Amino acid sequence: MRLTVIGGGFMGEAIVDQAITRGIAQPDEVHVCEIHAARREYLASRYKVTASDGYHPVHERVDALVLAVKPQDFPAVAARLRHHIAPEQLIVSIMAGVRMQHIGDALLRHHVVRVMPNLAAVVGEAFSIWTATEEVTDEQRETVRRLLQTWGREMYTTDEKLLDIATAVSGSGPGYVMLLLEALIDGAVHIGLRRDVATDMVVQTVLGATRWVQATGRHPAELRGQVASAGGTTVEGLLALERRAVRAAIIEAVIAGYEKSRALGG
Repeated sequence: MRLTVIGGGFMGEAIVDQAITRGIAQPDEVHVCEIHAARREYLASRYKVTASDGYHPVHERVDALVLAVKPQDFPAVAARLRHHIAPEQLIVSIMAGVRMQHIGDALLRHHVVRVMPNLAAVVGEAFSIWTATEEVTDEQRETVRRLLQTWGREMYTTDEKLLDIATAVSGSGPGYVMLLLEALIDGAVHIGLRRDVATDMVVQTVLGATRWVQATGRHPAELRGQVASAGGTTVEGLLALERRAVRAAIIEAVIAGYEKSRALGG
C-alpha cells in the first residue's frame, strides 16, 4: 500500500508503525510530511520512510493520503496541499470534529473518509469508527478497512454525527482511563505499596476487568455487583466514589468532549 501521512505526531507515527509492522506497506511506500525537523529525522531514521516538510511528493496518486494534523492547523495545511493532490485521491482524515464536506471543499477533492481512532492504535488496540462520501469507491473502502484493521477494531457508519460522539468516548477515552490508572496507583502508593508494584498491580487489574467484560458480554454493573459483597471493602470504596460524584464527573467529561468536537467542526 502506497501511503502518505500528513503530520508526523503521535497518531501519525502510530499509523506508519502499524502499517509497516503488519505488512500492508513497505518503508519505501510510505511518505510522511512533517514541519518539525526533529520529528522528520526521527521518523526517517526509525522507520526508514521518506520524510519531508513539503507537499510536492503528493502529486502522484497514492493508495491513501492520511490527514493526521490538528483540526486548527487544517486551514493552513489545506491551502498548501490542495494543489498537490491527484483528482480522485483517497483522503483519510483522523481530525477531530472536521466534517467531510469541509475537508472536500478545502482540498477541492471529494473522495473523503473521516475516521475517529484513538492512540491505542500504537499497540494495535484502537477502536476506529469511520464514514465516507459517496464518491469513495468500493475499492477505496476496502483500502480503508485494511488500513484501519492494522490499528485495531473498525466499524463503518453512514451517520457522520456518530464520529463526534466517538471522539468524546473512544477518541478521548484513553485519557480518562489513564487518569483513573494514575489515581489508583497513587492511592496504592499512599497506603504503602512501592510505585513499581502499584503500577503493575493496577494495570493488570484494569486489563483483567476489561477482558472480563469482553469475555462474558455481561453489563459492567452486573459484574461490579459480583465484586461488591455485602459489607465489604469494595462497597465501602464505591460509596466513597459515589459521594464524590465520580460517575457524574465522567459522564460530564464525555458530554464536554462531544460539545468540543462539534465546536471544532464549526
